[in-house]
Amino acid sequence: MKWILKRILPRKLKRLWHTFSLVKVGTKPLSKRECNICNYEGYFSTVGRPLRLDALCPNCGSLERHRLMMLAVQRGNIPQLNNKNSNVLHFAAEPVLERIFRERFDNYVTADLFQEADVKLDMECINVDDEQYDIIIASHVLEHVDDKKASSELLRVLVDGGIFVCQVPIVEGWESTYEDDSITSEEDRWLHFGQGDHVRYYGADFRERISASGFILKNEYTSEGEDVIRYGLLRGEKTFVFQKG
Repeated sequence: MKWILKRILPRKLKRLWHTFSLVKVGTKPLSKRECNICNYEGYFSTVGRPLRLDALCPNCGSLERHRLMMLAVQRGNIPQLNNKNSNVLHFAAEPVLERIFRERFDNYVTADLFQEADVKLDMECINVDDEQYDIIIASHVLEHVDDKKASSELLRVLVDGGIFVCQVPIVEGWESTYEDDSITSEEDRWLHFGQGDHVRYYGADFRERISASGFILKNEYTSEGEDVIRYGLLRGEKTFVFQKG
């Protein structure tokens, strides 16, 4: 019954329902936030396992990492993402970012091995010719795959000077990435890596793992200070920009 009501209620009433539901289940938001993607101002939803307060914009569906990446773009930290002529490959494209990038770029392609996308591609073995893309985007994908194979393939299909924009779950206090090939069940992966289909949790050596294939780390954009409060970001979360050549 709830989902039927939420589909037919006008947007303002849906937002009231959203706020009431949060209070009812004991996950009252900490504060009103702003979404830098859709300009919504108000209370964000609680999502995740474990639960993250003030994480999901109820208007456009953005999460913390989406708002962080777009802040980096909006503030000129990733200037390549403002070039509409770039050839862009986006792995596991999130709907909220896909909508933006489809309008922004003349040559934008989404890729996924299991979900609906423009092309079906395996990041560990990308079935395209060398040097095809100026930009590759992958948010929270590398923790699902063999990142050594993937980073080598990503480097191959980028043009010289092309960039790889990525985000991953990372614990900067760990010197080394935590992984264990013997951990294979979904239940155990939730316990060890924070999600049932993750195969590792990155430590501070993430940069070296990706750079080992030949990438150069060009920039890191970190959520901090007032941005965390204003836009509902995860403290210390990062957007990485690697470059080929």
